Amino acid sequence: MSAFGMPKGTDEEKALRSAAIQDATLYATQVPLHTMKASYHVFGLCRAMAEEGNPNSVSDAGVGALAARAAVLGAGLNVKINAAGLKDRATADKLVAEANELIAKANSEEAEILKIVESKM
Repeated sequence: MSAFGMPKGTDEEKALRSAAIQDATLYATQVPLHTMKASYHVFGLCRAMAEEGNPNSVSDAGVGALAARAAVLGAGLNVKINAAGLKDRATADKLVAEANELIAKANSEEAEILKIVESKM
């Protein structure tokens, strides 16, 4: 937001402001992508819980998978909306493609873990 508040009276100020906005927008896109990656790692824990954990808490593994998927998809929405503001379309497209790949993998992981959970209940 501070980049949007920069002066824009001269061509030089406009260029500096535009660059600052783009830098901030790129960062605002990268942060939720990092969140997606961190959230995706939770599926490994949930799978281990479902396969090897206490049978009395297998439903908790399912809830964890649901929460991990929600985290991945929610952060993915932020990647997409922030990437829309990037002028560098190649970078934006790469970030969105990476987010979409993580979303697809999260959907698959959640489904597989829920199958394991359901089979043990």
